[in-house]
This record gives sequence, C-alpha cells and structure tokens, in this order.
Amino acid sequence: MGYEEIKLLKQSGKSTVSLVKEEGGERYFIRKTLQGQHLVYQNLRELAHSYLPAVYEVSFDKDKTTVVEEYIEGRTVGSVKLSEKQCLTIVGELCDVLIFLHEKGIVHRDIKPSNILIAEDGHIRLIDFDAARMPKENADQDTVPLGTKGYAPPEQYGFSQTDERADIYAFGVTVKQLLGGNAGKQRYKRIFSKCTNLDPEKRYQSVRQIKKAFSYMWDWRAGILCAAAAVLAAVILGKALSDSVQQDVSSDGETDLIVLPAPENPHWDGETGIGLWGHVPESGVGRDQRYGWRLYRSDNKTPPDLEKDKWEREGEMSGNNLTTDFFDLNFAEEFWDNGFYYFSVCASGDGITYADSSYVLSDAFAFTGKDAPRLPAPEGLYWTMKQIGEDRYYFAAISNWEDYADQDSFNAIVYGEDREYVTNNISVKQFIFEKGWPGVRIRPEFVNVPGKSYRFAVQVLSSRPNEYRSSLPVEPCPGEAYLSPPLKIPNL
Repeated sequence: MGYEEIKLLKQSGKSTVSLVKEEGGERYFIRKTLQGQHLVYQNLRELAHSYLPAVYEVSFDKDKTTVVEEYIEGRTVGSVKLSEKQCLTIVGELCDVLIFLHEKGIVHRDIKPSNILIAEDGHIRLIDFDAARMPKENADQDTVPLGTKGYAPPEQYGFSQTDERADIYAFGVTVKQLLGGNAGKQRYKRIFSKCTNLDPEKRYQSVRQIKKAFSYMWDWRAGILCAAAAVLAAVILGKALSDSVQQDVSSDGETDLIVLPAPENPHWDGETGIGLWGHVPESGVGRDQRYGWRLYRSDNKTPPDLEKDKWEREGEMSGNNLTTDFFDLNFAEEFWDNGFYYFSVCASGDGITYADSSYVLSDAFAFTGKDAPRLPAPEGLYWTMKQIGEDRYYFAAISNWEDYADQDSFNAIVYGEDREYVTNNISVKQFIFEKGWPGVRIRPEFVNVPGKSYRFAVQVLSSRPNEYRSSLPVEPCPGEAYLSPPLKIPNL
C-alpha cells in the first residue's frame, strides 16, 4: 500500500514519525522509521488488544525498521484534568494491557503519561514501543539503556536486565503523577512505595498483584468504570483538537457535576475519640458511602480556620451502615501529641455525577493520653465461616474479646500469599456482638479466588484514648506473630 505524508510529527537521530494517508483512500496512519532492528513490532503485529494501536506493516532494511500503525485521535492522559475516579479507571485499563503484554513476553520500558492516550471511545491506548524489548535468557543487563529519566528504574540504565518489574516501577511513578494531590492519601502511599522500590525484588512481582492492590477501590457492581469511560469519551469528543496531530494540548477536562451536601453535625462522641457526622447517602460509589477527613491539632481550644490553617493528617473512610443516625470513625490511632483535636469532613463524590462537598468542622476533643499504656494485642487469630441467608461470609476472629471495651474498634487487615495488602474492614465490638458474628466480617469479593490463600492481622483502636492507646500497629508489613493462619479458598 502506498502512503501520502500529511505532516512530519517528530524527527530525531533515532526516529522519524509522520502522519500519513493511504493513497486513494481516507484512512490515516502513523508511519515510523526507527534506527536499529526493533523486532518487538513484528510481535505486536500479530497481537490484538483493545488498549493497543493496531500494527499493520513492519519491514526491516539494514539497520532501520519501518512501522505503519493505527492512528489514534485522542489526548494524552497528562493533558486532561481527571477526577480521582477517572484516574482509577485508567489504572484498571493500564493494568489490563500490561498484564496482556507481559504474558506475551513484552516489556514496554517507557510507561509515562505522554505514552497513554485517551481515545474517542473513552478508553486508553498505550503507544510508543520504541524502547520495548523481550527479555533474553542468561543476559545480565540490557544491551542498550533506553527509557525516560524519572520514570525508568535503576536497572534500565544498565545495572541489570529489565523485566516486567521495570514497567511496574514506571507504572507507580506515572499513576502517582496522574493522581496529583490524591496520591498522598494513605491507601495509595503503600502501593506507590512498593511499585517504586529501588530493589526489583521488593516491588510487586507482577501487574496482577498491583491490580489486586487497587481492586478494593473499584466497585464493579455499580458500573463505575463504564460510567467513567463515558465521561472520558465526552471529554475527548467535546474538546476535539483543531489540529488533529497534536497530542499534548492542555485541557481542564471539567464536566458539570452536582456538588454533594456537606455532612451535618460533625462532632466527637464524648471522650471516645470517635468522630460522628450525618450520613450523605449519595456519597461514594454503589452501596458504599465515602468521606474525606482532615485532622487538626492545637495547644489551645481555638478552632482552626479551614481556609487558612493546614491540617496535620488526612484520609478517607467508606462504609455502608445506614442503620445508625451517624457515620462514625475512630481517630484514636491518629492522635500523636496531647492537645486539642478538631476534624473536618466532606462527602466524597463519584467524579461522574457528584463532586465532593465542602469540608465542615467538628467541635474540640481534649487528648491527654500520649503516654497511656497500649491495649493488649489480639490473640488466637483464626478464620471462621458463617452462612448468612444465601451468602457465605468469612470472619476474622480473635480469642480474647474480653480484654476490650464495647466501643473499641477492630481493624482487620487482609493480606495475600505474598503479604500484599488486599483489603481491610473495621467493626466495633458492640456491633459485632449485636449481629451475632464471630468476628469482623470480610467482604466476600476480596477473598474469593479459588486456590489462593489469605491471612489477616488485627489492630484494636481504643475507645478510651486518654486511658489506653490503641494496640500496636501491624502495618505496613506485619510479622509472622501478628498474622492469622492462612485461609485457602477451595477450588470449584
């Protein structure tokens, strides 16, 4: 097939990239002429995936490779302002395409925002495989160090041969950048820290593990990913590029969202260190309400100015218990010094229909328990199962319930076979006993892979923070003594 060059897009000593049109036709393509033998494109030509551009032609001439591939009209993820939920949609799709590539033995080696497009259908396309390679057996290091500074791991600069863990490092850097200020939330810090560890042996060992780590933030039943993709498509179609070959034009990507009402009456529950506020049922995703919180501390009782004063700690909390008058959160483990504590709270939108509410401030809580003794550690951890209606649930149980007060909270943290974080659930002792449960109920969608094993650890959050501090933390990597025996999900 012959091609007419429409525009030269990029030219360097290593490559020439042009927008071309088939002679006598209407279709556009990207044509690349690359220095060297890029055999990976020959493999890509034989592969098909929804999140990859199709490769139509590959030819080799001495020390050059010529590639003709699908032209994707869209915008780079770095040029569109995305909500947190939309970022998580991109995370899921990027995981899927990397899992596909790695299973075919292909390492991209240049994951970064400018190489991820949002196409007109609202889904991503991973582009630019010029640095990609297929690992070689018995090779100590890469033949040619390639990649982008700031995104490439140390081993990509010739210290050792790269494998899929190089993409995992770049994935962590990229997603952290896309999330912006949200990347500082505690639930993400754990993931990014492990993705970008300088030692490849201490990173996630597969993208499947990363996808599992993110999975508790996705609500598949609510169709959140499909809805987010529709919004991304609207961003693309509503702001089509006047110059179709420019992929890095900035855009705010804003859509009209309904601002949620702020939670009513945020306040402390006496001396328990538990924060309470009114429900906002429209918050969160699916059946789970979600709230953002910020914690302030002062030596005096003067309340903070939410417009001017910086909070000391922040986080998010989700749950689906609408049977009480207030949503509750135990802050005991967040107190770090004696003084007066205030919290502010907002209702978190889904980024598709609803935007976050404004923050509202609580009253003051006087904390004096900095030097108080800790609650005893949970003992005799074990898994148990109970049938509730037609559903089977697993529970994280302990043997020394009598050591704790009725309002103490139990944070059960579940880990996979490689001690990677899976999920956590928090329940109050009184609630557990009123329900007749044997322990903290673990949501079944997180412990359901046949043949896989799961373990849990428990931290008890004190409801008497001025008398007892919470039991010893078990995060981020609990020792063997703090873990339950494994629960192996039976094969079907």
